[in-house]
Amino acid sequence: MGYGDLRCYGNKYIQTPNIDRLAATGTRFTQCYAGSGISSPSRCSLMTGKHTGNTRIRDNQCPVGGIRGMKVSPQGDTTYIRRANLLPEDTTIATVLGTAGYRSCLVNKWHLDGYDPMAAPNHRGFDEFYGWTISTVESNGPYYYYPYYRFHGDSLVNIAENANDARVRHNTEISTDDAIAFIHREKDRPFFLFLAYDAPHEPYHIDDTSWYDDQGEWSASTKRYAALVTHMDYHIGRLVGTLDALGLRENTIIIFASDNGAAVMAPVEELNCSGGLRGRKGQLYEGGIRVPLIVNQPGKVPVRELSNTVYFPDFMPTLAALTGSTKALPHGIDGMDIHQLFYGQRVDTDHRLLYWEFPGKQRAGRRGDWKAVSVKAGRPLELYNIKEDMTESRNVAAEHPDILRSLEREMDAAHRPSPYWPLPGETAEGQQDAER
Repeated sequence: MGYGDLRCYGNKYIQTPNIDRLAATGTRFTQCYAGSGISSPSRCSLMTGKHTGNTRIRDNQCPVGGIRGMKVSPQGDTTYIRRANLLPEDTTIATVLGTAGYRSCLVNKWHLDGYDPMAAPNHRGFDEFYGWTISTVESNGPYYYYPYYRFHGDSLVNIAENANDARVRHNTEISTDDAIAFIHREKDRPFFLFLAYDAPHEPYHIDDTSWYDDQGEWSASTKRYAALVTHMDYHIGRLVGTLDALGLRENTIIIFASDNGAAVMAPVEELNCSGGLRGRKGQLYEGGIRVPLIVNQPGKVPVRELSNTVYFPDFMPTLAALTGSTKALPHGIDGMDIHQLFYGQRVDTDHRLLYWEFPGKQRAGRRGDWKAVSVKAGRPLELYNIKEDMTESRNVAAEHPDILRSLEREMDAAHRPSPYWPLPGETAEGQQDAER
C-alpha cells in the first residue's frame, strides 16, 4: 500500500471509511517509515527491532548462503533462488510479549521463513499461526488471494470452497475470520494479534469490484487494485466491530501500517498511490519507504496528527513498554520506545539516525530534516532537505558537503556485516552457518 492510498492520507478515489475512522479518532503519523522498501526485510525489521544494516534478512533474496528454493511467478514460471530466514536465536516481538503473559497469533503473511518450514511464526515466538509461508509451494502459489491450501500451525489444510480453482472465499475474508476467531478465544486474557493482509499486493485478484464499476475510464487492473484496498477496509471494520461487541475496544490498542510503498504495477498515476512522493516499492526514496501509520485507542490515544520521524524498529521497544516486557528485550536493537507519543506526550524522535540498506545496491539515512540516499550501486549519495523538499526533487549534496559527510559517516557506522550479503572486503561472522 502506498503512502497516498488512503482517504485520510489525501486519496480522492479509493474508499477507506473504516481506516479513515481510525485516523479521525486517533493519532495519524505523517513521517513513518517502513523497515525497508520490500516485504521480507521490512517485516524482519519490525519483528526484531533492528534496521536493515543490522537485521538477519536484508533483501528478499540473498546472493550466498541461506536456503535454495523455488519461486513461482503469477504466470506460473518457476525459478530457483536463495533466501535467508529468521533463526531460533532471533528474538521476535511475540517472544518478548510472551514473557508478560500475552498470547500471540500471526495471521496470513509471515515472509520470514525463507525456505525453512521450521522457521514459521509458530516456531519463532507466536503461539498460533494461520496463513501461508514461503517454504511450501502449495501455500505460496501465484493465486494466494483465493487459496486452497493454508497453514494452521504446521498443518496444511484445505479451504474447501476454493477447491478446483473456485474463487469463493477471498484471502482477506479468510484472514479476518481467523483473526476474529482468535480474539473470541482470547477475549478474557491479554493477547497480541499480528494481522498481515496481502492486499493490495500484486497480482491484483479480486472478483468483486462493485465499488468502482462505474469508473468507466479506469482499467480493469486499476479497479481491482482499488477494490482490494476497499475490501480490506471493510474487513478491518468487521475486526473493530468485534472488539466493540466484546467490550474490548477501550482496552485494545490498534496500530495500522503498510510494509512498503506502492509497487511498480500499482496505478500510481491514476490513483496517486504514492501521494506525490518520489520512488516506489523496492527503492529507498520516500515513495518506497514512507508509509501510513495510524494508532487508535478510544479515550486514551488523542486525536492528533504527528510529524515525528518514526520507523519499524521502534515497534519492538514500544510494544514491550506497553506490555511491561522490557526486561525481555534483546541487546543490539536499533529502535526506540515511542509509546508516550501514542498517549499525547512529546518524545524527541528526530535527532537520531534512521538507516536502511539493500546491501551493495542502495542505502539511505535520515537525521532530522536531512536525508542521504543512493538507489543505484556505485552512485554517490544524494542529499535532500525533506522538510522543504518532501518529493526529493532537488539534490543539494554540492551545497552542503559537510552535512552529507556527517551523514555518510553515521551510515557507514550503522552497517554490520552479514554472512548472506557480504560486501567486498568484509568477513562476516557466521559465514559457515550461512551455507545450507
